[in-house]
Order: sequence, then structure tokens, then C-alpha cells
Amino acid sequence: MARPHIEPFCDRDVHFKNMNLPGFGRGMRYKMLSLDGDTGACTMTVQFDGGYRQTPGYSWSELEFIVIEGSLQYGDRTLRKGHYGFIPAGYAMPAISTDDGALVLMMYNTGEPSLVEAEQHHPLAQADLYHDVDSYMDIPWAMGNVAKPSVAAGCLIKLLNYNPISHAMTFLYCMTPAFYQDNISYHDCAEESYHLWGTSWMMQFGDVPTGGYFWRPAYINHGAFASELGCIALGRVDSKLFNHFHYNPWTTPVENQLRSAARVYQRDPLLYRWMVSHAHNHPHGPEDFEQSQVLRGEGFNHQAASVSDGKQHAHWKSHNHVHDHEHGHDHDHDHEHGHVPHSHD
Repeated sequence: MARPHIEPFCDRDVHFKNMNLPGFGRGMRYKMLSLDGDTGACTMTVQFDGGYRQTPGYSWSELEFIVIEGSLQYGDRTLRKGHYGFIPAGYAMPAISTDDGALVLMMYNTGEPSLVEAEQHHPLAQADLYHDVDSYMDIPWAMGNVAKPSVAAGCLIKLLNYNPISHAMTFLYCMTPAFYQDNISYHDCAEESYHLWGTSWMMQFGDVPTGGYFWRPAYINHGAFASELGCIALGRVDSKLFNHFHYNPWTTPVENQLRSAARVYQRDPLLYRWMVSHAHNHPHGPEDFEQSQVLRGEGFNHQAASVSDGKQHAHWKSHNHVHDHEHGHDHDHDHEHGHVPHSHD
């Protein structure tokens, strides 16, 4: 998940662009929120205009989505505001359409957006991992204790997806009115968030409104936090979420990483030695790659690889996007690539 730090950013401040990739119908427009220039993995706010139609098919990338506004006809079902879906790479989705339009947050986790017309799953698709749910109506809020130590009372979560191999998670979280947490935190994982509704406040960046977004790499300080009237957001992390709490806003990511490593060393010296070894967990040849496949089971790791059948697939030949906002963070990405490279768990 090699994406740059994007924070603060609000998608309401930029315009939609037309989606021109093969397979997608006319009337699909997007705002790029973050992009991995190596793999094409990205997060987008997508507007499906009224009358949009999309044929059945699958993506070469794992895909997550949540309906922000409006409704989608998904096969013979209607997906409304708050409906979440996890779609493994190679899973054949039914025909998709909308009469009145829909705004959807879409996360292509392992490759660039793609759609191959098909009514059958790809032979390597881990179809049993597919799931979707009305996250607003069918899941109760729970205490915000998906990470240890827990956050302050008043931050609640709904767990939407969990990978037992990587410990990656996708979840809704809310801050109740008058929520406040006074400490600084950082994590060992990258994290991503999109404000579906409401406004929160962060000491470093001020108010984060509806449409507010960040992609935050590991070990970056953030906090304190507050919300006057409450908010609901979708969050994602790419590995185990641990809250390193402290009260010094001036520490650097390098200092935070060293402090995290020192804590691991105190708790488990053998684990620390494994973590800092130069060759840890990085396949170097076919034997290592095959061994990693065996550890995961037949097929591919749905969190770390895209389906591939050895053929050339439609890829984004080039993509440029710039985020312009008052804080002066311009994110300009231009990439050309072929097949998605293998990733390291």
C-alpha cells in the first residue's frame, strides 16, 4: 500500500472526471482520493449518473465499496445508502444500473480499476470471501475496541471486513456528539478514512468535514480528536491496529517507529529480530513464492494479489491527478505500467 500521505483533503473541493477505462459504461465519473503509482490500487469517490448501465463482469483487483447517496440496482437487488460490499478479485458481479444516480466510495485494493465482461467467476477467484451488508441498518454499533489500547468512550465501530492473515480491517466508526480524546496517537499500519457524514476536528488539521479524506502511512502522529455534533466515517487499515498513545506532537515518524520497535523488543526479542532482519517475509524466487501460496491455501491471497491468467489486461496507461486545497498539498501522480507486480505480505 505504497501511497503518499494525503491529509487533509476534501473531495468536495475538486471536480469529477469521466471514467474512460474499458468495460465501464458511460455516465461513470470519479474523483481520485489516493493512488498507488506502482500497482494502480486506488480509492475513488464515484458518481453514477442517472441511467447508468454496467454489464456483468469481474475486476482483476479486489474491490470494496459503500453507497454514500442514492441507490444502485445490483442484479435483482437494490443497494441503498450505507450498503457495503467486499468483492474478491475475479468475482463476477451482476449487472449494475441506477435510474436516479448514486454516489459510491470505491476502493480497488490490489490493482487499478478494471472490468472484464463475464457471468462466471474467474477460476482462481476466492468467491467464498464475497459478502455485502446494509451497514447502517443490519449491524449494531459496538465499543471502539478493535485496537488496543482502546480509544476514549464515545467512538463506536461496526466491523465490515477482516483478514485473519494480515489483520487488515475495514469498519465504520462514529464519534458521538461532544466526543473528545486529548492524546496523540500513531500506528504500525497505514490507515485510510472517508467522512460519510458529519464533521470531526483534529489538532493538526482542524475540521474534517463530510467528504473529508486521508491516507496516512504508518507512524505519523495524529490527534487530539473531537466532534461537536458527531460524524460517521469509513476506516481501513492494512495490518494490525495498535494505538501508540503519547502527548508529544513533535515526534517524527522515524522516532515513532523506533519507539514501536523498542516496545516489541521488550515484549518479544525473537519477534523483534525477525522484524528487523533484512530478508524477513520478502519472497525472492519461485520457491519462496510457492511456499507463501501454500501458507495461504490454494489460489491467491485476496488481500495481497490480483487475479491473473497470464494474459494482457486493460490497464490505466497513464493517470494524472492533482489535489489542490488550502493547505498547499499537491499530489501529482503519473504512471505507466504493465502487469500488477506481486506484493509482499
